[in-house]
Amino acid sequence: MPDERPNELPANHHSLALGVPAGVAPGMLHVLAATGGITVGPREGRTVLFGRSRPEVHVCLGEDDLRISREHGALTCRGDRWWISTRGRLPLRLPESRLLFRQDEPIPLRTGYTPLFVRGSHERLHLLEVHVQPRNGNRPPADHHAPTHPPRTWHLTSVEKRVVVVLAQRYLLHEVHPIPLSWRQVAAHLNEIRPAEDWNHKKVERVVAEVRNRLRGNGVPGLTREEVGEPIGNTLNHNLIRELMESTTLVPPDLRILDHDG
Repeated sequence: MPDERPNELPANHHSLALGVPAGVAPGMLHVLAATGGITVGPREGRTVLFGRSRPEVHVCLGEDDLRISREHGALTCRGDRWWISTRGRLPLRLPESRLLFRQDEPIPLRTGYTPLFVRGSHERLHLLEVHVQPRNGNRPPADHHAPTHPPRTWHLTSVEKRVVVVLAQRYLLHEVHPIPLSWRQVAAHLNEIRPAEDWNHKKVERVVAEVRNRLRGNGVPGLTREEVGEPIGNTLNHNLIRELMESTTLVPPDLRILDHDG
């Protein structure tokens, strides 16, 4: 591993989906896992390693999961881009369900936020969050004195949060054409991770309806049958999930709720 130590991010750092500090230099790379992360500037040939072996990598991912390789992947600066490559046995899962295998050529990361996943033992999902600061030509003019306008996040109880994360997991995984899970699928998944709570489809439906009604009462559109019309299908839940994600009430690290010991 390179001798130079990058700036470290603590394990309790907020999700990179919520953004990075103002004034970050163009091309700056932020990388974050459950155990913490780093920030480094762009430099030709610079490589950031991630994987299970904490002493051998810059960012430790899946430290207690033997299906994750000791050195599972790398982020390398070439030209004016950061490139992602897989070095472990298991593929990296990129947005839109793209799988990047060890034998594949590295691919360039887009600027902004990118969640990367590795599926480990017992269907555990290990998340690596990456943020690449856009170059000056890719962003609007800066107003350094303007206050930050954070999104309005919505309060959810711990039970509501668990239910909507299960409902929205395909969206949080950044699948190509995600749809919400059905009530019965959500109940079955909840009974796997919380067997003592005795979930069924009616109970799930009531919890989600309470969240929708509360947001609708606060002015969020598209959450009632009267607004969307027939046939409804998944529209109400789709609109709810989009609002929760766009407001950053739900972010990819919330998928850790799906772990059986979560």
